Amino acid sequence: MPLALLALAIGAFGIGTTEFVIMGLLPLIADDYGVSVPTAGLLVTGYALGVVVGAPLMTALGTRISRKTMLMLLMGLFVVGNLLSAVAPSFPLMLAGRIVTSLAHGAFFGIGSVVAAELVAPHKKAGAIAAMFTGLTLANIVGVPLGTFIGQAVGWRTTFTAVAALGLIGLLGIAKLVPALPRPEGTRLRGELTAFRNPQVLLAMAMTVLGFGGVFAAITYIAPMMTSAAGYSEGAVTWLLVLFGTGMFLGNLLGGRFADRKLMPLLYTTLGGLAVVLALFTLTAHDKTAAAVTILLVGALGFATVPPLQKRVLDQAHGAPTLASAVNIGAFNLGNALAAWLGGLVISAGLGYTAPNWVGALLATAALLLALWSAALERRDRQRAPAAEGAPAPRTPVHH
Repeated sequence: MPLALLALAIGAFGIGTTEFVIMGLLPLIADDYGVSVPTAGLLVTGYALGVVVGAPLMTALGTRISRKTMLMLLMGLFVVGNLLSAVAPSFPLMLAGRIVTSLAHGAFFGIGSVVAAELVAPHKKAGAIAAMFTGLTLANIVGVPLGTFIGQAVGWRTTFTAVAALGLIGLLGIAKLVPALPRPEGTRLRGELTAFRNPQVLLAMAMTVLGFGGVFAAITYIAPMMTSAAGYSEGAVTWLLVLFGTGMFLGNLLGGRFADRKLMPLLYTTLGGLAVVLALFTLTAHDKTAAAVTILLVGALGFATVPPLQKRVLDQAHGAPTLASAVNIGAFNLGNALAAWLGGLVISAGLGYTAPNWVGALLATAALLLALWSAALERRDRQRAPAAEGAPAPRTPVHH
């Protein structure tokens, strides 16, 4: 794999850390600003919605410059957003810093996926995308626990300063290691928008929303679920999240390895397995060991869908992949926000802290059904193509 992928992975590590570390720092930030924890939770919601909006917006703005330049500008924006968060004297300014940071997220992963795929041979594209996403998965194993520890020991502002420094390293790495790939001729926003006319692109994005939404339905409420149902202490939740991150790391490797060979069968297996494991989580959540194993599996099966779904979008949006790739990253965050809201609804309805697992199982099942539908449409189109090619050309009438 080219060394340029390391620079992309460092950027992904920084973005993954800043996205998820906020969950462990919410009580500290709430105390500092004198707001409630639910109000501080707007820092999570605002970030997710910023990714959804920022992904197409920033990608559209970047259609007229080279992808390397755009990646560098996005990392610069990421650094500015984290520094603003670190020094913000009021909660509204802290929220503004989070939104500025989030604007870089979707476009970085979207454009980065396209660049990573272009750096390698066609049969290694999913592996290259997975290599970049390794930074995101490692953030959950190393960056988030370390950032939480620093925030608790020294202060949460130090955490965001450190993340800004990570972003600066990523920016310098991109400047040094990523080659100046020529901007595709004729790249215009109108051309990029044509990808969304393809039903397969829209189906892949819907799979992204529902499949990864299934993961977040459960993981958003992991702390109260594990303390109330499994009997874990509050301090143990950090290590359970590390276990979840380890599962994400392993799933990313699995997805990257097999998506280049058997993309659709991999999606059937991972989405089906995810639905089963999430359904079982309503039972295993009551036992410490079984719950820990289940959390690892949810992370692995959930993130094993990321490289194949991202590659599916790139393949189906051929000729205009950049905007579609970035919007698909926004779809992950849309799934996160939707699933967290649905999980909250069933808890508020009095169904208990394990109820979001059923929500997750249903979402993953819906994603599996979409995958089967997508494959059926593809088979139908393949069967029609030879028939259309073999059909006699319409006869031109001859006028005497």
